[in-house]
Amino acid sequence: MAPIRIDRAELRLVRLPLLAPFTISTGTMVDKTFPLLILYGDGIEGYGEAVCDPLPDYLDETIAGTMALLRDVLLPQMVGASFESPMALEKLLLPWRGHQMAKAAAEMAFWDLWAKSLRLPLKTLLGGTADSVAVGVSLGIRTIEETVERACKHHALGYRRIKLKIMPGHDLALVEAVRKALPDASLSVDANSAYSLADTATLQALDGSNLEYIEQPLAWDDIHDHSTLQARLSTPICLDECIRTVADARKALQHGAARVINIKAGRVGGHLESRRIHDIAAAWGAPVWCGGMLEAGIGRAHNIHLSTLSNFRKPGDTASSSFYFARDIVNEPLEATNGLMPVPEGPGIGVTLDWKFLDQVTVGKETFAA
Repeated sequence: MAPIRIDRAELRLVRLPLLAPFTISTGTMVDKTFPLLILYGDGIEGYGEAVCDPLPDYLDETIAGTMALLRDVLLPQMVGASFESPMALEKLLLPWRGHQMAKAAAEMAFWDLWAKSLRLPLKTLLGGTADSVAVGVSLGIRTIEETVERACKHHALGYRRIKLKIMPGHDLALVEAVRKALPDASLSVDANSAYSLADTATLQALDGSNLEYIEQPLAWDDIHDHSTLQARLSTPICLDECIRTVADARKALQHGAARVINIKAGRVGGHLESRRIHDIAAAWGAPVWCGGMLEAGIGRAHNIHLSTLSNFRKPGDTASSSFYFARDIVNEPLEATNGLMPVPEGPGIGVTLDWKFLDQVTVGKETFAA
């Protein structure tokens, strides 16, 4: 296979309204604003979507920082250069510390470009085989009554796991009410780092609720305290924010800080690092699942393809796009049926941009040429 020369690139900032506000322990979102990267080479387009937020409330990366690194460093190095594979591109990205979300946007866009050049679906190159993946739904913080109603609605639609966002003061009564309404449902909770070891008694009280896991209860960068907490809980801990690299995953599993790993390709630098985390978790016997960041169609399609790998043994956060957006930026509907999301067919990620609508929701655009 001849190297692919990146002739030009387009970096957009997109603002896509959410159907309803989405609240977690760190704040509320009313729209999804994200960088969208389009790479052009050999007459083909490759798409990548960054998952950073406007402010450093999920992790320390921000939209401004991601746009700056792509604009000032990565794209000037990439445009006009040729790469045989994503592994070759990774050598260009490795010297720069951190900024996993910016690297992921570039790396994942090239994966799409490379797969299309080979006329293969992305899942095939990643090593996946499934034609559909099991999905769950993530419910933001609302009143207990509203959450119970929404949980029952999505359970009836066939979603394979209901995830509840929790925070101190909005946890035990919520879980009790949902579990009472759905005694046999697969439930999990996600704290987005809202608790500390001082809240151990509260978290231990969740052990009686038959949860699949408690996701990221403690600080976003503290594997050690999660190890201490996991030893005090019977419910598995799932780590999200703490896992930025395969080394983080290895340390978390080695020290008993987690029994489940949430893999977000956009959080860990792209598909190559996602596969490494997937593989080391499999070696430890720990299941993984694909987390979500309210991605639009490009990021969602990447996540669906990644989820076809064998150790994605728990339902992911790749619910139907229509659950979040009135209209998506891609032409192909990404909709789950009975808790199963079909893998988009065709080369690459299998979706195409709705250019007319994309222009309507683009708030900034920059082009880079060789």
